[in-house]
Amino acid sequence: MLKMFATAAALVLTAGSALATEVTESVILPVPVEKVWQQIGPFCGLSDWHPAVEKCELRRQAGAQERVITVKGGGMIEERLLASSKDAHRIKYSILSSPLPVKDYVATVSVKPAEKGSRVVWKAKFTPNGASDDEARKIIAGIFTSGFDGLKQKLAAK
Repeated sequence: MLKMFATAAALVLTAGSALATEVTESVILPVPVEKVWQQIGPFCGLSDWHPAVEKCELRRQAGAQERVITVKGGGMIEERLLASSKDAHRIKYSILSSPLPVKDYVATVSVKPAEKGSRVVWKAKFTPNGASDDEARKIIAGIFTSGFDGLKQKLAAK
């Protein structure tokens, strides 16, 4: 009986380490949803507002829309659009390859009305790869929050 319990406990611990890590960041902007969506809705639109992005190029692979992001200072990230809804103001994408310490990465960016403006939510699930859970979480959260800072600046200039 004790051996069965130890085996079960080991399985639970092993399964727990395989669970995906989640990061969710959000920001409220004093701008209508449609105006925010004009920036984040186009799949390569982040090249206009994310401060880490030097350029973004669209391509089609196996019938799917993908983007190749060139990061300022070097590095490339390849992502695939999984879903996009103009009505729900939401896009969902995955990372195909990147220098980031993550794998199995899927993220959603959405915009909803909130407090005299809009709430933008950027959420990702992934498995850390080559970094601790906390390190990977901090890196992804930093990408999201710097994106929000760039989005604020872009929208304030309009």
